[in-house]
Amino acid sequence: MRIGVIGAGQLGRMLVLAGRPLGIDFLLYDPAADASGGRVAPLVVGRFDDRRALERFAAQVDVVTFDWENVPADSLRALRGRVAVRPPARSLAVSQDRLAEKRLFRRLGVATAPFAAVNSRAGLRRAVGRVGLPGVLKTRRLGYDGKGQAWLKRPDDVETAYAALGGRPLIYEARVPFRRELSLLSVRGADGAIAHYPLAENRHEQGILRLSSAPYRDGSLQAQAEAHLEALLARLRYVGVLGVEFFEAEGRLIANETAARVHNSGHWTIEGSVTSQFENHVRALAGLPLGGTAARGHAAMVNFIGRLPDAAQVLAVPGAHLHDYEKSPRPGRKVGHATVVAGSARERDRGARRLLDLGRRALDE
Repeated sequence: MRIGVIGAGQLGRMLVLAGRPLGIDFLLYDPAADASGGRVAPLVVGRFDDRRALERFAAQVDVVTFDWENVPADSLRALRGRVAVRPPARSLAVSQDRLAEKRLFRRLGVATAPFAAVNSRAGLRRAVGRVGLPGVLKTRRLGYDGKGQAWLKRPDDVETAYAALGGRPLIYEARVPFRRELSLLSVRGADGAIAHYPLAENRHEQGILRLSSAPYRDGSLQAQAEAHLEALLARLRYVGVLGVEFFEAEGRLIANETAARVHNSGHWTIEGSVTSQFENHVRALAGLPLGGTAARGHAAMVNFIGRLPDAAQVLAVPGAHLHDYEKSPRPGRKVGHATVVAGSARERDRGARRLLDLGRRALDE
């Protein structure tokens, strides 16, 4: 079995590291010759929209997956009939368009914030009148990690927000007064079997995920999230790991967005779960039985943004594990992460605070 991964960033890299012990080979494809995944598996360099290069790539593997949300869905569609594509291209296309994503949620009975499509300045005024203030204007495509967004708090903000983002398809969403952000990762095998991970609680800074902690134990919310994911997995005929970010508001979940791939908020599973999200994604792609998803104690994941802290200091934190993506330092770039696993939530949170502090101090050096 040889799996082809379109995109060779840290997620592709971690898929390789999880799949190699299962006896599975990998071939990666990325426009960047120095992509992180190229350090651990053979790398084909090519544009994501080069159909011929992608066809040659696909001819060398048994199944194709992807590690980046902005791989063109049309490039994956072009491979149908040549090789199995898992998850299907449709799932990626939905996750790439916030309006299509919200409409799918609504069709499946999954609650969302009030929203409206926006295609003009006048359309934004109408959306604000219908949806209300405060709210956020977003590009329908691209714009992850806090990019491509503008907040509106007063009617006067319409002009500023549209000047910043206008000229492309947009969506306006009401602000959700939520208590916390939670995410659920679920995996569906080629045989239709489904397994769910425990909910994780996420904290962002400047639009970038900094900390995920699991398990977040709330039986009612876990059941709600699992029902929502099962509906999505079935509708999309999904194979692999699917993530959904939710807002918790007044005891219910409001869906924010999907990730049609392994997800940053699930990195805690590498050491903190019976089977990591990466191994389970590989198992699903290869038609192997899914692994257990229970948490091993209490785990947290801390992203290192811009620059890695000293490895010795990270590993001095009890229960900590370092993952260096072998990327050059750059402001706003995810260059690595650390997980910490402990016997209690208090011990885990103490370790996570130390890791967060090390990450901030690295930026000041």
